Amino acid sequence: MFINILKQSFSSAHKIDGHKGKCAFLHGHNWTVEIAVASYKLDHLGMGMDFADIKRLVKPVIDELDHCYLNDLPYFQHFLPTAENVAKYIYESLVSIFSNEDVDIQEVIVWETDGCGVKYRDTKE
Repeated sequence: MFINILKQSFSSAHKIDGHKGKCAFLHGHNWTVEIAVASYKLDHLGMGMDFADIKRLVKPVIDELDHCYLNDLPYFQHFLPTAENVAKYIYESLVSIFSNEDVDIQEVIVWETDGCGVKYRDTKE
């Protein structure tokens, strides 16, 4: 198995209602996202999945999050926009796109700051 890792970024604002610290107030982040896609076989060029194809498929999800107030998005009407839930949202948005006999999404890592991030992977395996 080969794992291709794409790193993307976006900027957005959020607040965590009920938090007892500064996160309860409106604030923003320059988020970094790492998306790991497993390839189970290589193509005729020796590639698992072309990075250009991964970028193209991931772009709509990242664009939806970029320069917005996360709390206003439909998903975050039901879940607080924590780094954990942002990672899960991205994963769930991409899992059907990257799930077939040749490729599979492995995990999504969301970095809220340079030193604080969350890794999400499906636990049903």
